[in-house]
Amino acid sequence: MIETRLLRQFIAVAEELHFHKAAERLHMAQPPLSQAINRLEEKLGFSLLLRNKRGVRLTAAGAAFLDTAYRTLAELEQGIEYARSVSAGVSGKLTITAISIAYYDSLLSSLRRFRETYPNVQLTIREMPSASQAKALLAGEADIGFMRRLPLPAGTLEARLLLDEQIVMALPASHGKAQQGEVDLREFADEDFVFTPQALGGGYHAQLLALCEAAGFYPRVVQEAAQIHTLLGLVACGFGVALVPASFVGSTARERVQFCPIRPIDKQPAPGIGLYMKWNAQNASPALANFIAMFETQE
Repeated sequence: MIETRLLRQFIAVAEELHFHKAAERLHMAQPPLSQAINRLEEKLGFSLLLRNKRGVRLTAAGAAFLDTAYRTLAELEQGIEYARSVSAGVSGKLTITAISIAYYDSLLSSLRRFRETYPNVQLTIREMPSASQAKALLAGEADIGFMRRLPLPAGTLEARLLLDEQIVMALPASHGKAQQGEVDLREFADEDFVFTPQALGGGYHAQLLALCEAAGFYPRVVQEAAQIHTLLGLVACGFGVALVPASFVGSTARERVQFCPIRPIDKQPAPGIGLYMKWNAQNASPALANFIAMFETQE
């Protein structure tokens, strides 16, 4: 390994073509500089300079190595500057996982704001279910996740509630109750339901089941779909009804699916479901710290 100090000393001699002037430029004595160039030539195994009474000249190899020395030091400086910006969280990479967020305008605006504020941080957004997100965060495969509530605490994951949204009933437009506005969930005890699979988001799934159980029944699930857009497509085709977050109202043509608010049961609060931002507390990424801080300042 060639020391950068030797490269800088060689560059000074190569540019001055005079050991005494190069030594003065480097603020050192001439003999140690001559010895340093000799050590560099020994390390390389070839001569860099031709020395005679008339002065100093670069050998052909020396001229070629001078370009290498310039590039090496320039790349080192660039690397140091990049590492410094990564340390400050203004450069680097940030992997974001999320459930389908196309209809969360405030969240999309926050992502755009972060990109505008930190344009040199490379954002990678991967759409996946909540349970898979938690695994990715714990495994260090992702930095930040936007997900539903998990059924159990997930190790070192920290969480912040971003949005508590209403749960609504999605009905085929031809359904008898599609035009009555607010609906009573108890009236759907004998209906067919379409659900997202429990394995993809146990907390979300459990909340919907608990809502049905509070209405006095266990839903008859006839079909499952991993994505809510697919689930709503099944509703539109008449497979059954579905409980979905209110953010998805308008995601399907209203002539095919009707979204109805759910009437509170026994004076309980209207059913809602949370959207959380989660991250691994052991993740020391400066870009992640800036991302979280940006959300904190929006409150």
